[in-house]
Amino acid sequence: MIKFDHVTKRYPASDDVLKNVSMNIDAGEFVFVTGHSGAGKSTLLKLIAAIERPTSGTVLIANQNISKLSESAIPFMRRRFGLIFQDHKLLYDRNCFENVILPLHINGITGLDAAKRVRAALDKVGLLNKEKAMPITLSGGEQQRLAIARAVVSRPSVLIADEPTGNLDASYATDIMSIFQAFNQVGVTVIMATHDALNRYAMEKRVLHLDHGVLNQSEQK
Repeated sequence: MIKFDHVTKRYPASDDVLKNVSMNIDAGEFVFVTGHSGAGKSTLLKLIAAIERPTSGTVLIANQNISKLSESAIPFMRRRFGLIFQDHKLLYDRNCFENVILPLHINGITGLDAAKRVRAALDKVGLLNKEKAMPITLSGGEQQRLAIARAVVSRPSVLIADEPTGNLDASYATDIMSIFQAFNQVGVTVIMATHDALNRYAMEKRVLHLDHGVLNQSEQK
């Protein structure tokens, strides 16, 4: 489903952030991307989500070479992904319901169908009773769950999460991991960047470890 073939990524006036990375991620997998700060984890996720394009090498998503896609085709490709960031990127002038419905409006889904999807997404993350609450009134864990609801409301086939538990205490982090596990169990591919692989969770999943942009060969599939 996702294939990197000798991928290098370099930003202007910088060294290679990713160096000759080759790997495959199959549909339905749960994969951790680990490594030190600056190892290239976020860049790897951005390449998967077609937010960035490789400097050299090939990134294939569902057999499509993202480097050869037109700019107009990229948004359609990106619809298959749900993106979750450590800093949430919530809109604090809109309530929870309005935050979650935004991706649907962007995709032209409105009315009763959109409302049903929003409430189903909020229910999955345990926030159905907070649909009218403003994000600023939520705890850190609740804000992250709201971000997850917004990411899954469009029913993506792939969830990409960049350090989603980095600012949470252990109990909140466990709750967030349980939500990701539940989505994976119904067939959603989950790709999560984390600095420590969350101990026991990583023992049960595949780990891709980056060290200064180099993917550990022993972790490749």
